[in-house]
Amino acid sequence: MAANSEWYEKDYYKVLGVDKTASEKEIQKSYRKLAKEYHPDANPGSEEKFKEISVAYEVLGDATKRAEYDQIRSQVPFMGRGGGQGPFTQGNPNFKVDDFSDLLGGIFNRRRSTTNNAATKGPDKEVTLTISFKESIDGVTTAVNVPIDTRCAVCSGSGAAPGSKPVACARCNGTGSVNESQGFFSFSQPCPACGGQGVRVDLPCGNCHGTGKSLMNRKINVKIPAGVEDGQKIRLKGRGSLGTNGGPAGDVYIKIKVGSDPSFSRRGLDLLTVAKVSFPEATLGSEIVVPTLNSSIKLRVPPGTKSGQILRAKSYGVTGKRGEVGDLLVTVEIVVPKDLTPEQKKAVEDLAKILSKQQ
Repeated sequence: MAANSEWYEKDYYKVLGVDKTASEKEIQKSYRKLAKEYHPDANPGSEEKFKEISVAYEVLGDATKRAEYDQIRSQVPFMGRGGGQGPFTQGNPNFKVDDFSDLLGGIFNRRRSTTNNAATKGPDKEVTLTISFKESIDGVTTAVNVPIDTRCAVCSGSGAAPGSKPVACARCNGTGSVNESQGFFSFSQPCPACGGQGVRVDLPCGNCHGTGKSLMNRKINVKIPAGVEDGQKIRLKGRGSLGTNGGPAGDVYIKIKVGSDPSFSRRGLDLLTVAKVSFPEATLGSEIVVPTLNSSIKLRVPPGTKSGQILRAKSYGVTGKRGEVGDLLVTVEIVVPKDLTPEQKKAVEDLAKILSKQQ
């Protein structure tokens, strides 16, 4: 939000109900209270009030904007609400509107001059990389193709066709900004003819169409750390698209998508799997073999184990960043046979009769 005429017409401190010496936390606390009170969802018809509160906080909640706002307000004490006459103008025949315009125009223009043609960081890029479940546990180094803006090889980034070069913009005389009058105030804004660049391209490069950049797929090697989780993002600083006016390149974010595994799932550092056991094994107790990430282990099933009960094998899970290791959690699933032989059926019936007598 750039400085505008509302800055000297509106008392944002009054809008938020705080003193001019209020701290950042006090301003934030007051804003949250008012925003909740006047939010359109909770208070229909309060859209304008909610907008006014939001604009006030956007200025006072930002240290840089607040300092500029305070500076402007301190230099125009003669203004009344709505821009009418104030004590400075009344009875002062020597006051000139041009003086007032120069005062505020100078303040705003100084701010604009620092932003036109400023070096700007290039846009960030995000791509999704799918890896296997085991690769997410062990880590992997792989390559990923990232579409990024690079300097045009034909015009070397100038945007002008070979044999020509950019020229100073006639609209802004190469400054990148123009003045716009609003009543007796003058505000500086980026030149619409050159987009604030200060130069224009008469003969654009046929390869990049005058942008100075061309989109290409860059193959980037990336090391995926062991233990990475689904949805996690890995940042590659400075590997993204070119910046503007010599600004730094953007970053590349690799979003990890972990494939499914037929044997395991994951919860934090713990691995989860299912072991099927027979009714006799669960009833009498037994020793079963369960898979781990790299081999298998023997696990004791206590007598009377119920279906759904979880057995824990310590330190057979995922290794964390600090060396901590999760566990392997084995959920017992009792297999109930569907087709029984006459002999098996009679044995189950006999067991049922015996168990019923004990109840």
